[in-house]
Amino acid sequence: MKQLTSPLAPSAILLLAMGGGCAVQPAPTHSRASDDATPGFNHRIPESILTPDLVETPIGTMRFFDGFPDERTVELAYDNLDRSRAMEAFLDFIPMASLEALRLGQETLGATEPNQVLVFSDLMTSDSLFLTGNTDTVYASAFFALDETGPMVIEVPPGAGPGTVNDAYFRFVTDMGGPGPDRGKGGKYLVLPPDWEGDVPEGYFTSTSPTFSNWVILRGFLEDGKTDAAVDMWTNGLRIYPLSEAANRPEVEVFNGTGKVFNTIHANDSTFFDEVNEVVQREPIDALDPEIRGNLASLGIQKGRPFEPDDRMRRLLAEGVAMGNATARALSFRPRSDSVFIYGPESSWYTAFDGGDYRWLKDGGDGGRNHDARTQFFYIATVNTPAMVLKIPGVGSQYALAATDTDGRYLDGATDYSLTLPPDVPANKFWSIVVYDPQTRSMLQSDQPYPSINSVRNTDLQTNADGSTTIWFGPTAPEGRETNWIQTVPGKGWFTLLRLYGPLEPWFDQTWRPGEIIPID
Repeated sequence: MKQLTSPLAPSAILLLAMGGGCAVQPAPTHSRASDDATPGFNHRIPESILTPDLVETPIGTMRFFDGFPDERTVELAYDNLDRSRAMEAFLDFIPMASLEALRLGQETLGATEPNQVLVFSDLMTSDSLFLTGNTDTVYASAFFALDETGPMVIEVPPGAGPGTVNDAYFRFVTDMGGPGPDRGKGGKYLVLPPDWEGDVPEGYFTSTSPTFSNWVILRGFLEDGKTDAAVDMWTNGLRIYPLSEAANRPEVEVFNGTGKVFNTIHANDSTFFDEVNEVVQREPIDALDPEIRGNLASLGIQKGRPFEPDDRMRRLLAEGVAMGNATARALSFRPRSDSVFIYGPESSWYTAFDGGDYRWLKDGGDGGRNHDARTQFFYIATVNTPAMVLKIPGVGSQYALAATDTDGRYLDGATDYSLTLPPDVPANKFWSIVVYDPQTRSMLQSDQPYPSINSVRNTDLQTNADGSTTIWFGPTAPEGRETNWIQTVPGKGWFTLLRLYGPLEPWFDQTWRPGEIIPID
């Protein structure tokens, strides 16, 4: 037990010990408090640094004794701290959970080795849950783990469309194909593991990944509205293999993903953190900086340690995810950023790449990381590449989203709408409109397996007398306009993406712009 000190001055203690008969004279007293002193203090204390005994907050009433929080206040504060960190971790780690969900989804189809490539031979349909996947290009998708294979080689054939390698946190590693250094002529790409110290051979487009796990996503274009050439290109021209097997390259084994029912979307409940934990345990610790790792560790996710949340923490993780999910949906479908709207706030069209930086840096980094822009993108989309934001006419791709009509209301599957694209859509490859489900952020499931209009694939598309094209949306096709109609579902919402492959100057200088989505009475 701590020993209490005597309230007597040292001189008084000495006199008592001597047993002297002299009476101890008390020290003179006087008040040091100023006339305007704060009660309990000698001087006026700034109100801004004091804590009242009772504080009303959004999470409840906080009670204090002279700044000491009572037991209930401590409980509320710690719950709020853990819940807030869970919400922030959800928003920060959507990219990681999303790429992991892609990997796991592809594995369910049996594609588990680097040379086992998922190819959508007859294009992607709405059967697959895939964040804003398109019905327009022939995807080729593969995963590899550098800790198992060592340096990996990707041989990209000539004629490939936009292709990208992203790491386990959806960070950009390299572009390939049209926007890549091979400029569509084909080439050999070498991806090195983190902190690689071995030899680096010549003759490759070489990059280093911050993580072991990586995703290769390639696109092949339709020819005469058909997929045959692209499928042949991936089957016979694409090679993915460890550098150590360069002398005996394995053939590509193609898995057709068209019409397959599988999920690649991350969880929106507390199991989200189980998905993230799997990646944290697998990847090198330096793949994430200490700041972001610390937030996860406070929730019990740390490399080399089991993730075993108790009932309290699991409850708070679920609450944090619920708030994070709502926030991500607000950012995705009701963005508040002034710079996100392509044509200003009077238009419904907005970009998924707010700020135009694939690293999500604001004002070139002066404004730090734009967390809201990163969350918005990865909640509704995949593939992180500068090719999506660079203004290079005729190369790459550009995108515009819309989730509301001209009255500012969410798009409703029970309502009929029209959208008119002016003549001469500025895309030297093609343009498309695809309709998506706001719940899954994947293609809307209806009676149409391809809920889209594509300027190359839809050869019977009708144009207006002035050269413009009107697209119709609704539960039933308007008579005589069936070829220009995309079906929607009553009782469900929807949003859409306009894609331009090979965007031209009128898109960038905005001398061409799409019409708005107009409800039809």
